[in-house]
Amino acid sequence: MINFQSDYLEGCHPKILDKLIDTNFKQSSGYGNDEYSKNAIQKIKKACKKEDIDVHFLVGGTQTNSIVIASVLRPHQGVVSATSGHIATHEAGAIEATGHQVLTLPSEDGKILAEQVKEMYDEHWNNPMHESAVQPGMVYISNSTENGTFYSKAELESLSKVCRELGLPLFLDGARLGYALTSPNNDLTLEDIANLCDVFYIGGTKCGALFGEAVVICSDPLKRDFRYIMKQRGGLLAKGRLLGIQFDVLFEDDLYFDICGSAVNYALQLKHAFEEKGIKLYGESLTNQQFPILTNTQLDYLSKKYGFEVWSKINEDNTVVRFCTSWATKKEDIDALIDDIGLM
Repeated sequence: MINFQSDYLEGCHPKILDKLIDTNFKQSSGYGNDEYSKNAIQKIKKACKKEDIDVHFLVGGTQTNSIVIASVLRPHQGVVSATSGHIATHEAGAIEATGHQVLTLPSEDGKILAEQVKEMYDEHWNNPMHESAVQPGMVYISNSTENGTFYSKAELESLSKVCRELGLPLFLDGARLGYALTSPNNDLTLEDIANLCDVFYIGGTKCGALFGEAVVICSDPLKRDFRYIMKQRGGLLAKGRLLGIQFDVLFEDDLYFDICGSAVNYALQLKHAFEEKGIKLYGESLTNQQFPILTNTQLDYLSKKYGFEVWSKINEDNTVVRFCTSWATKKEDIDALIDDIGLM
């Protein structure tokens, strides 16, 4: 069975494993105060072309989202998200468990627009009983989204402008940021994101690391107490070096971008193969996730050799599925799948 179910099925890039072994018996300070974490932070600052940012390392995406959001919001506030946002659909109520509501906006492609945020904000404050409702306190977006789409520079600039006018911190979930930034149609850089967002994170778990996400805090008011909240919520890892080493390696010689770019290239080959076969795709993803709409016969045929995610049922005869490439995807597996698509 060749599995394309997700982008975190393998362990980590061999260079990370080598570095973990090489440094295993070296003693270092705990809680992210080690030399490897400090080196990784400097490399991330260089990649963002910004020195006035804080960088913190956390273990996983759900933990990162819940800690960041809890650190920003006051008790009566909620976080604005697309209906398909990860915090609204795949985190078992983790945000609500912190005492904050997820305020959802409709979206067909996984993205939300500046106009939607402004409309929700105005609707809240124009309500004469607004103090009885949850107040929009920040905006959450993903890049790439659950649908595999990504924000253009113009879209993010527009959203950032509205958020700053309204005083709503903008938080970008970058669990799959590497795959968005290396898509051929992308026009955003890490520098742009650092300038336009108040806080974001660079995903490691889905982008070549064993585990880990790098939180980048760009807004000064959000910086001071973040480590307190990390500690309080179990996110301050005693052996912080394990996170620092991984990002130190990923941001050495553009490894992060090289391995993510390879995954996107393979995914776009799959996209072309499905289209050549006349199979429609759900939405327009140009990242490492592809969503073909398969007939029952096609689904049964491919499922005999390949693992993939069943996404949603269109009708009795057609189903949206997800094929996900990763930093570890092999060319021979892609070639085999493309051959089998052609034979369906």
